[in-house]
Amino acid sequence: MIIDSLTGLERYFSLNRHFEKVFKFLRSQPLHELAEGRYAIDGDNAYLTVSVGEGRNAGDAKLEVHDSYIDIQMPLEGVETIGWRDRCYCEQLSGTYDEAKDIAFFDDPAETFFTLEPMTLAILFPHDAHAPLIGEGKIKKLVVKVKLT
Repeated sequence: MIIDSLTGLERYFSLNRHFEKVFKFLRSQPLHELAEGRYAIDGDNAYLTVSVGEGRNAGDAKLEVHDSYIDIQMPLEGVETIGWRDRCYCEQLSGTYDEAKDIAFFDDPAETFFTLEPMTLAILFPHDAHAPLIGEGKIKKLVVKVKLT
């Protein structure tokens, strides 16, 4: 997991061949003005989704993991807390992995929590089980899905 802002993302270009295109796209957009929906960046290699959701309490936020994509999550409006746990310590699978949606959920509790202010982002890899959308009120956020290479 990486926590950063849009200003210093060049240092992560070497981690994934799609990151440079993603970060250039993010910097070129009026992010606060994006409406809810899906935005193409590079076909299925990278795309962005903007959504608005009601914040929830930590007890209602399930840990989720992804096998095929890296998540880049960033609140645009509102403050979001995300729970985290190393996937290798997750033992209570809730249902089965949904390959079409690239997601599985766990009932294990998060080990730690971090808070993202607007325009601060988290890069979450497949080993990062994460419980997003913890907070109060409406949270407008973007999630970029970046295909593993």
